[in-house]
Amino acid sequence: MKMGSEDQKSEPHSEHYESTLPGVIGMFDNAISRIESVMLALGVMLMAVNTIANVISRAIGSTIFFSEELNRILIILITFAGIGYAARHGRHIRMSALYDALPPKTRKVLMIVITVITALTMFALCYFAVGYIAKVAKSGRVLSAMQIPVYWIYLWVPVGFFITGVQYALTALKNVVQKDIYLSTHVLEGYEEDEIEI
Repeated sequence: MKMGSEDQKSEPHSEHYESTLPGVIGMFDNAISRIESVMLALGVMLMAVNTIANVISRAIGSTIFFSEELNRILIILITFAGIGYAARHGRHIRMSALYDALPPKTRKVLMIVITVITALTMFALCYFAVGYIAKVAKSGRVLSAMQIPVYWIYLWVPVGFFITGVQYALTALKNVVQKDIYLSTHVLEGYEEDEIEI
């Protein structure tokens, strides 16, 4: 069921993300949002510059020996910084065929259950990622070209899972205390006008 434009989507927001959460929680949310935005922007720009520089370098007869490893590091950083960003802006994938057919009160309860379970899953993945990084660190492996410890490239993984878990936990809290149904702390349930349902 697609909602009309008057029922939809996010609260008014500016070009820059500003948390709708009160007090210290809102300040913490804003700080994480700024860090994520900077990490994502820098990661994408560095990957583009690195790839272009390597292409030009190959064209003139040589190659940047650490280019592939640097791009691998940046892909991991962008991926795991991006999951928190997607959760904050309500841009995660939703399987909503059955969900949309439910009455509003049931959808609200289900949204709280979904966000709590997702938050717990993210925290569990964070825990397992820390354990994996500890094992990799003990192995003493280093990247062949850059000669840095392999575990360094995975450090963003538990951070990304933790931030995503926090976002889902905050979304659950927002749904508990607010009347409306929220996909994230500032995005209301609904569809954008330009989205196409299949």
